[in-house]
Amino acid sequence: MLGPTLETDRLILRPPVLDDLDAWAEMMADEETARYIGGVMKRPVVFRALATMVGHWQLLGYGMFSVIEKESGRWIGRLGPWNPEGWPAPEVGWSLSRAFWGKGYASEGARAAMEWAFEHLGWEDMIHCVHPDNHNSINLAKRMGSTYRGTATLPAPFEFEVVSYGQTRAAWRARR
Repeated sequence: MLGPTLETDRLILRPPVLDDLDAWAEMMADEETARYIGGVMKRPVVFRALATMVGHWQLLGYGMFSVIEKESGRWIGRLGPWNPEGWPAPEVGWSLSRAFWGKGYASEGARAAMEWAFEHLGWEDMIHCVHPDNHNSINLAKRMGSTYRGTATLPAPFEFEVVSYGQTRAAWRARR
């Protein structure tokens, strides 16, 4: 295992493994789920995305976690700290399979990942890069205490404009 396992009341957050590929490929084949995170991907492309996440953990010592629903043991998405070369700033991002939307899992997992990034990685500041039309994620960023920071263009291969919401460690601690 490349990193820690975090637990919340209903979720297990752990580094990604090859066994996550089937569920991840299913999530990325769903047009509604994938539309704000780069679009639908074929399984070989999802494999490379998974390998990128594992590589991020290997190279930087952190990365997005695979999100496991405790009750069922199912992989339901990925979220967590992310800052690849050329990214606008250190980010905590999230994406869950559509079947798990509206259950509070994204906020529960994001809260744990943000706490870990601030307190264990020592981040002083973080952002959330959100597609401008993704109102659910914008609202989640605001609920997490993040404020609008402006727009940015993601680096290749994404190359689309996002809105940025963020907060400092001091602001995070003040809200706890």
